[in-house]
Amino acid sequence: MIVRIVQMTFEPGSVGDFLALFEERKQLIRHFEGCKHLELWQDAHASNVFFTYSMWDSEEHLNHYRFSELFKDTWARTKALFADKPQAWSVNQRMIIE
Repeated sequence: MIVRIVQMTFEPGSVGDFLALFEERKQLIRHFEGCKHLELWQDAHASNVFFTYSMWDSEEHLNHYRFSELFKDTWARTKALFADKPQAWSVNQRMIIE
């Protein structure tokens, strides 16, 4: 399982446009092969900073999504709204059992 976290900072006037796009696309992403989970988080102190948190069966599944037409179109529309460069992390999920 791989977890992908993407931080995005939007122009304050573009937050509504981003939220509408996310609402439109979230089910398509959630149903993309290999996607197990998708959440949208908003920074507690900066209302124009958001994070996507997604879980994928493997890095191959994530990359298949990242090279898909769905991602290309969604990302092009999303990055047009940015106020700052996005940051992304791919991490392995580890469970700690005590």
